[in-house]
Amino acid sequence: MASSSDPSNQQPPLSRRQNKGVPFKFAVPLIYAPILPLIRIQLRRNPVLRDRVFFGVLAGAFVHGAYLVSELYDVESK
Repeated sequence: MASSSDPSNQQPPLSRRQNKGVPFKFAVPLIYAPILPLIRIQLRRNPVLRDRVFFGVLAGAFVHGAYLVSELYDVESK
């Protein structure tokens, strides 16, 4: 029977547990990056709607990037 002080039998603390897989927040650019050229191609006949949708998606991309960077700085400051 193994003793309770055996280091090979102990589980790591919850704060040091490793996640398996990529966090979804880092995979989001793989979704909206191909959408940008498709918007320009598909809405070629309606330039007003094309520009509004394109810049809306682009603004969302910048907001998402700012969120990721601010979260990174928040983690580093603690």
